[in-house]
Amino acid sequence: MYLVGKINVISALPEEFKRLNDIAYNLWWSWNPEAIDLYREIDLELWEKLGKNPVRFLQEVSQKKLQARLEDKDYMSRLHNVVAAFDSYMSEKDTWFSINHPESNGKRIAYFSAEYGLNEVLPIYSGGLGVLSGDHCKSASDLGLPFTAIGLFYKQGYFSQRINIDGWQETSFNNLNISQLPILPALNSNGEQAEINITFAGRTVYAKVWKVQIGRINLYLMDTDVSKNNPSDRALTSRLYGGDHETRIQQEIFLGIGGIRVLDALDIHPTVYHMNEGHSSFMGLELIRKLINEKHLTFKEAKQIVSNSAIFTTHTPVPAGNDTFPLYMMDKYFGDFWGQLGLSRYDFLELGLKNPEDQNFNMTVLALTLAGRKNGVSKLHGAVSRDIFGDVWPGVPQDDVPITHVTNGIHTLTWLSPKIKELYDKYLDSDWKTRIYSASTFEAVDNIPSGELWNTHLELKHKLIGFVRDRLKAQKLANGESMEAVRQVDTFLDPNALTIGFARRFATYKRANLIFRNLARIQNILNNPEKPVQIIFAGKAHPADGPAHDVIKNINDIARQEGFYGKVILLENYNMTVARNLVQGVDIWMNNPRRPLEASGTSGQKVCINGIINFSILDGWWCEGYTGENGWVIGDETEFDNENSQDNIDSESIYDTLEGKIIPLFYKVNEKGIPEEWIRIMKNSIKSLAWNYSTDRMVKEYTERMYLPAMTGASKLLEDNCNTARSFSSFEEHMKNNWAQVQLMADKNHNDLKDYRSNSGQEINLWVNAQLGAIDPANIMVELYYGTLENGKIANAQAVEMNCTEKLADSLYRYSLNLRIEDGGEYAYTFRATPKHPDMINRFDTGLIRWTI
Repeated sequence: MYLVGKINVISALPEEFKRLNDIAYNLWWSWNPEAIDLYREIDLELWEKLGKNPVRFLQEVSQKKLQARLEDKDYMSRLHNVVAAFDSYMSEKDTWFSINHPESNGKRIAYFSAEYGLNEVLPIYSGGLGVLSGDHCKSASDLGLPFTAIGLFYKQGYFSQRINIDGWQETSFNNLNISQLPILPALNSNGEQAEINITFAGRTVYAKVWKVQIGRINLYLMDTDVSKNNPSDRALTSRLYGGDHETRIQQEIFLGIGGIRVLDALDIHPTVYHMNEGHSSFMGLELIRKLINEKHLTFKEAKQIVSNSAIFTTHTPVPAGNDTFPLYMMDKYFGDFWGQLGLSRYDFLELGLKNPEDQNFNMTVLALTLAGRKNGVSKLHGAVSRDIFGDVWPGVPQDDVPITHVTNGIHTLTWLSPKIKELYDKYLDSDWKTRIYSASTFEAVDNIPSGELWNTHLELKHKLIGFVRDRLKAQKLANGESMEAVRQVDTFLDPNALTIGFARRFATYKRANLIFRNLARIQNILNNPEKPVQIIFAGKAHPADGPAHDVIKNINDIARQEGFYGKVILLENYNMTVARNLVQGVDIWMNNPRRPLEASGTSGQKVCINGIINFSILDGWWCEGYTGENGWVIGDETEFDNENSQDNIDSESIYDTLEGKIIPLFYKVNEKGIPEEWIRIMKNSIKSLAWNYSTDRMVKEYTERMYLPAMTGASKLLEDNCNTARSFSSFEEHMKNNWAQVQLMADKNHNDLKDYRSNSGQEINLWVNAQLGAIDPANIMVELYYGTLENGKIANAQAVEMNCTEKLADSLYRYSLNLRIEDGGEYAYTFRATPKHPDMINRFDTGLIRWTI
C-alpha cells in the first residue's frame, strides 16, 4: 500500500501528572527509585516494554491507566512527595560547594568527554569511561558544583551485541528517536536551537546542540545530522568510536574545538576546563586561538593562561587507548590553524609528539602539554602514567613527572539497590545520602542485623537469576534454538550456589577467560555437590578487536560443554541494565586484568555498596581498597615479563583462593543458615569502601585539588588585561634564553663519589656552588636530591630545597643544607636546579632542569 503520511499521537497528561513530565526530562529520576516507582506503577508491563524510559512511557501510556492512579490516594500522596523532593533538590542553595567555597561564586567548570553513561535509555556510552563521566556529572550535581558538560550526540549510540549460535559476537546499530529521549534543544539567547560550525579542509560542517538535564547541571551534545550538511557529514556523529581515522579526528575536532564554540553560543564562560581522556585535547588549541585573537596575546602568553585553567585526566595505560593521528592528517585538518597560533608547522606538531622522531600526533601528549594539572585515575595508574609519559619531560626523574592521581569512584545512588538503600535508610543516620563521601557515614552498617542483610542479599540474588534466565531465553529464541533448550534455561543457576560475577569490556588484557586456564580444576570446583559454584559473564568486544572476539567465543564454547552447561553463563549485549542487576545480585565480583594495565576499574566499586565482595588482582583501585579484611586478592604485586607465566600463576591463585578461603567461608553457616563470617566481610567491604570509592569523594577531591587552584590561577593571569600572563611569559622566556648559563658545581672527589660517614640522626653539611649567569637567585630553586643507593642509582628519592647562604662572586652563589638521616643504610645524593616563580603550576613543565656536574 502507498503511505501518505504518519500521525504521532501523544497521550494528554492530566494536570496532576504534568510534573512527572518535568521529572522525565531530568535524569535526576535515574538515581531516585521513588521517582522510578511512580512511572512503573502506572503500567508495569508498558514500562518494561518501553525500556524503562519515562519520556516515551508518558507519550504512550493509556488515559485509563492514568485515571486509575489519579483516584489512588496513596499514589497521589507519593507523587506529591517526589515532586516536592525534586523541587527541593533543584532549588537548594546550601549545597556542599556553596557552603564550603563561597569565594568561587560566579566561576564555572566545563567538563569534556567523548561518552556519557547516564542511563540505558540514552546509550551514548561504550563502557567504564562513559559511566565514569556520567557518574562524575551526577555527583557534580549532588555537590552543587557550577558545572557544564560537553559531548557528542551519537544517534546510533554504541553497537548492540548479539552472540550467535556459534558463539561469535555480531554487532548492529539502531537509530535513536530524539523525541522519545530525555533530551531537549539547547536554546541560545534568541530562543533558537544553538548551532555551531567547523571548517574541515575547505568545507563547513554544522552541528546543532541538544541539552540533557542531569539534576542541577546540563550536558550539551553536538549533532551533525543537519540538513545543510552533505550525507557523510550528517553521519559524522552518528556512532561512538565508529569509522576510520578520518571520522575519529573529525569527531575529536568537534568535541574539543566545537565544544568551546558551543559554550560561546550558549553564553557560558567557564574558568576551568576539564578534559576527561585525550579525545577532547584540541579544546586547548581553540582556547589559545581565542585568547590570541581577543586579548592580543602571544602563543606563550595564551598557553600559560590555558595551562592554568585546563585539567587533564588520563584513563588508560594501554597504547590503543591513546588516540594518535598520522602527521599528514594533522596537515590536512590543521594546515590553516597553526598560523592562527603564531606557530610554525614544526612547533605546532611538537605539541603532540612524545618523541621528536615520532610520525604520529598523540592526543594524550597534547593534553599533557597544554594542561597545567594532570592526573591518572588510581595511585598505581598515576605511577604507570609517569613511567609511560616520562619522555614528555626529559631529564625529570619519574617520581617528579607532573602527573598525580585522583582515584575513580561511582555514583552511589545510581548503583545502589533500592532494597539495600532501604536498609541504609533504616540503620544509618537520616542524612547519610548527603555525606556519602565521609568515612563515618557507613560505620553504622554494623547495626544492620546479619539475618536482615543476608535475606536482602538473597532476595536480590533471586531477582538476578530471574533476570538472567529471561535474557538467556530471549537469546536462545533469537538464535533459533529448540523450545526444549529454551525451557531448560529454567534449570540454570542455583540460587543457593556461590555466584561469581565477571562483566566488563572484553579487551584481552582483562583476561575474561583466565579462570578456564585449567579446565579440569575449575570443572571440579563448579561441580562440587556439597559446595557448588557458578559464574555469570557479560561484556562487549570492540568490533575491530579480533582477539577479544576469540575470548567471547572461547567462553561461549566452554559454557556449552558438559560440566559447565547451566553453571557458566554468557549474557549478550552488556549495558547498564545488565550491569545493575549483576552488581546487586552476585556473591563475589571477580576482576583479573593483567597488572598493571587496569587504570582504575569501577565495576568492583559498584558491588561493594551492595554488600558484594571483591576478588581481584592488585591493580587499579583495588591496590588502595584492599585491607585484608574486606575481600580477596588474586596473585600479588609481582609484575611479569612473560605473560604466559603471569597467567599460569594468577590462575592458580584463583583456584587456590576459591578452594581454600572463599568457598569454605561462604558455606560455613550457623543454625539459622546464615554465614556470619561471610557477612562480617560484607560489612567490612561496605564500611571501608563505600565512602572512599564514591564519585562524591572523587568530585570533592577534584574540586579541592584541581578545580579551585585552577580557578585561582586562571583568574590571576587574566587580571589587569592579562598583564600577569604577559609578565610570567616574559619570565619564562628570560629563563629559557639564559638557562644554558646555569651550572651546579659540587664538592666531590675527582673520579669517586664523595663519601660521608655519620651516625643515625647526625647532621651532615652539604653544599653546592651555582653559577646563575643573568638569572636572579630568587628565580632559582636549588635542591638536594637524595635517597637509598640501589644498583648504582638513587631509589626512594626525596628532594629538599637548599638555602642560598653566600655570594661567592658575580652570579656565583653557594647553597647549603644540613641533612639529618634517621635510618641506617647506604644513601646517595646529587643536586639540581629548576626555575622558581609564584605563578608557576609545575616547575617541571618548563622543561628546564640542571643537574650537578
